[in-house]
Parts: sequence; structure tokens; C-alpha cells
Amino acid sequence: MSSPATPDAVRRSVVDILPTGLQPWARLARLDRPIGTWLLFWPCVWGVFLAGEPVRDIYLVPLFFVGALVMRSAGCVYNDIVDRDLDARVERTRDRPLASGAISVRGAWIFLVLLCLIGLLVLVQLNLFAALIALGSLGLVAAYPFMKRITWWPQAWLGLTFNWGALVGYAAATGTLNWAAGLLYLAGIFWTLGYDTIYALQDMEDDAFVGIKSSARRLGANTQMGVGAFYAAMEIFLFAALWIATGNIVAALIGATLGGIISLMHVRQLSVLASAPALALFRASTWTGLLVTLGIVAAFMLAK
Repeated sequence: MSSPATPDAVRRSVVDILPTGLQPWARLARLDRPIGTWLLFWPCVWGVFLAGEPVRDIYLVPLFFVGALVMRSAGCVYNDIVDRDLDARVERTRDRPLASGAISVRGAWIFLVLLCLIGLLVLVQLNLFAALIALGSLGLVAAYPFMKRITWWPQAWLGLTFNWGALVGYAAATGTLNWAAGLLYLAGIFWTLGYDTIYALQDMEDDAFVGIKSSARRLGANTQMGVGAFYAAMEIFLFAALWIATGNIVAALIGATLGGIISLMHVRQLSVLASAPALALFRASTWTGLLVTLGIVAAFMLAK
């Protein structure tokens, strides 16, 4: 019998074709929920392409995809180790392998080390400066699981963590960092604040019961307006990053607008009363990531 999936897992994922004994490990790595890998991957590509030489730097894209896949899985394993008791008390997460007892804590730590070693193999393919920047994210990753116990804005901390790849991508392509890369990082932080607030709508009742804090709970009835403000800030910082990088205000405006189209649609469709649409909108955030990528490339093409 296959291992149980959490309610927000993708149906008929790669996990379902694996041998039964491997399925809990694949679910622990979130292979049945690939959206997280994409949301970690897109900012890396943004950073690479913000250098303005997508053809020259295209070899970095598959490296960052593998890195995003492995390190997102490692982050989820670590998060589940820390949150296993809380997860057991939340309906959506109680069937996760650690919370349900399908995998031992010791086994999860060993799995985490193996994933980090694979990530290290990817890291050494980058230039030294980019590798050092990447290592700077470890503190953010380590602290993230505790943020929901400390602040109403753990989604902001996730934004700091998940968009670090924008800095690493730019550093990998250029060997340096500048204001454009920093503004792109800020754009990503507000993007994550938006989509992860939408995601948190699914757990508002359970979170209130067990004492977990979130931006969705903090915003309450103002969630739609808050998400709209986050996405507006994303667009402003993205525009500023493209303006500095391309030196062309029209190209920057057009490039930034591409990523804003679908975000505006998500805000209009958002309902704080329905968790199922919230999950669908959260998953659709990957299309925003793709459109921002295309917008960055388009901005440089127009500027030239």
C-alpha cells in the first residue's frame, strides 16, 4: 500500500510510481509537491539573466535547477524535523512522514546530510564569490522553521530565504553584486510575501488552534488588500532593478509589466474564505516566476 499523501500534494506525481518503501522518503523531500522547487528556482534564473547575457550564462540554469531541487528538499526535511510535533496537530500536515512516524528522526537527519552533500557538488561548480554568497543563506534556512513561533510575518523570512538565489545567480554570472541585484532580491521577497500569504490561508483555523503565526492570520479580512500591496511592491522593485540594469526606462517598464499581469489576476481571484482556490492560486505563482524571467530577457532585448 502506498504511503499517504498530504492534502495539497499533486495527484499522480512521480512519487506514486516509486516502490512503496521509497515513497515516504520522496514525500519527505516534497517530490509530490514540486511547486516549491520552482519557486526557489525562478529567482536564481532572474539573477542569472539580470546580467544581460542569457546565451552566455545559459549553462548556469540547469545547475540552479538541480540545486533548487536538492536544497528545497533539504530545507523541507529540516523543517519537518523541527516541526514534527506541530505538524501532527494540523490536519493538512499530520500525514507527513515524520509527523506520522513513517520515518524516524535519525533517518531524516541522515537523509538531510545526503541531500546537502549533493547540494555541495552543485555549489563547487560556481565561482568562489557566488559560492560564498550561497553559503550566506544557511543562517536564514536554519532560523526559518522557528519564525512562525516568533513573528506574525514568517512569510517575510521565507522571502529572505527563498529569493537568496537571485543574489547567487547574479554573482554566478558576473562575479559581483550591485544595486540592481539587491533590488531584484527585494522584488522577490515581496513576491514570496504575496504567494505564501495566499498559501497560509489554508491553515488559518488550525494555526489559530495550535498557536502558529502567519501573515494571513495577521491580515485577516485585509488579506486581499495586503497581497495586492505585496505584489505592487514586487513590481516597483523589479522595475527599478531593470531600469538600473538596462539603463532604459521604457524597456524596464515593459519587462516589469509582464510579471505583474498574472499577479494582478491572482489578487482579483483571491478569497480569504476559500482554501481550495488559495492552493490553486499559490501553485499558479510559478507562472509569475516564468513571466518575470521572460520580462527580464525582453527588457534587455528592447534596450539593445
